[in-house]
Amino acid sequence: MASKVAAAAVDFSRIYSSLGLGRETIAAVQAFRKRHADAQRVATHFASQPTTVDFAHYRSVLKNKAIVDEAEKLLKEFKPTTYDVSATLQAIETFEAKAVSKAQETEQKIDVELKELQATLANIEDARPFDQLTTEDVAKAHPRIAEAVETMVKKGKWTVPGYKEKFGDLNLM
Repeated sequence: MASKVAAAAVDFSRIYSSLGLGRETIAAVQAFRKRHADAQRVATHFASQPTTVDFAHYRSVLKNKAIVDEAEKLLKEFKPTTYDVSATLQAIETFEAKAVSKAQETEQKIDVELKELQATLANIEDARPFDQLTTEDVAKAHPRIAEAVETMVKKGKWTVPGYKEKFGDLNLM
């Protein structure tokens, strides 16, 4: 009973916002909560129904009394089968442990990647604007570009390969 009161007292909207959960995660949790509530409703419904069988009623209704006697005998002899679920529970616990370790590894990888992205963002923010760059700055940053331009000038090539295909020809003649 206390668990029902505790579950009712949980403010899930505050949990969703404080944990910063994504839309898919929130939708999955809400779907799970709905299935749980439906299962509880069905369990309550069936728990309130009587579980005894009135064999006297069936004897009076049915002509074949032997069927009713056999059904009553089978019901009295019925013993529910018990299953050993410890192996399944152990497999679930192992899976859960692996999932937690994978999640922690992923968290560490994401933290490293986030730090790299923050460093890149700081580098971008500290860099000079593109319109203030000079050809010397570009040549210092990427010497291959300067070498390619020098080679093209020595060979007398004044056009960049693929430029016309990408941007078109601006000649009017």
